[in-house]
Amino acid sequence: MKGITLRQLRLFSAVARHLSFRKAADELHLTPPAISMQIKELEEQVGLPLFDRSGRSVTLTVTGEYLLTYARRILATLKDAEDAVARFRGLQTGRLTIGMVSTAKYFVPRLMARFRAEHPGIEVRLAVGSNREQLVRLLQSNEVDLAIMGRPPREMATRAEPFAVHPHVIVTPPDHPLIKMGHAPAAALANYEFMIREEGSGTRAAMEAFFAEHRLEPRIAMEMTSNETIKQAVMAGMGISFLSLHTIGFELKAGLIAVADIEGLPLLKRWYIVNTLAKTLSPAAEAFRYFVLEQAERFLALEYGATAAGHAPA
Repeated sequence: MKGITLRQLRLFSAVARHLSFRKAADELHLTPPAISMQIKELEEQVGLPLFDRSGRSVTLTVTGEYLLTYARRILATLKDAEDAVARFRGLQTGRLTIGMVSTAKYFVPRLMARFRAEHPGIEVRLAVGSNREQLVRLLQSNEVDLAIMGRPPREMATRAEPFAVHPHVIVTPPDHPLIKMGHAPAAALANYEFMIREEGSGTRAAMEAFFAEHRLEPRIAMEMTSNETIKQAVMAGMGISFLSLHTIGFELKAGLIAVADIEGLPLLKRWYIVNTLAKTLSPAAEAFRYFVLEQAERFLALEYGATAAGHAPA
């Protein structure tokens, strides 16, 4: 195994995280064949297969699971070394990995672009967790410097700082009866079928809290793991949904989707920027943390209007 490279370990870790060559390639801005070639070379070095490839599914072998544990340790140690050296170099250069839940991908890249404009020497990578649990694992394994999420982890020691209001609303087609009702009681939602996010997502947890508060049981038509799929289903008239306002900016402005005026909504949660207490942040990570705390709330308010500041939609 002396011929194993750090590049191969990074690619292996990405494929293991996504259990998908295509998603790993998208994250690392490579092609799937390039990823496959590197993994094949790594398997030749190890002398055993690391992944089971059955049809379209990819799973780790027992050997792959063991190697992943050591690969993550190696990459985490290397990242700590890079951060230590970065503190001597100052803020001009550095590498920064930001983790985020999928709902945050609608605004974090634009925040990141503004940050990069101020700090062009910092290399930035985004890692999207499909849900909260996956993002917590990225924090635990030291694969991200900072995480943007709606529910900070309780299972590990972190610093979690709120930086903006996170409104959740009922979304419908523009011609839906709820829109015509004007201000509707929460009980009116019992008449309609819902497209909902999967268990473990922050959106699902917020929805369940809202319905529990109003003693309602939603009529679930379908459960989906993607905000994009839910939006398409709502626009197609398949049902209504409970979503983050920050996921529907384009569709709302284009008149493709509407926000119903419902008693008790918007449900206001908070966005947090999170880092583990066991790790000292690099100058680049500290700079991005301050940037988010100082500028993100204003940015979201400008993008999403009064609702982002906590007022009901017009």
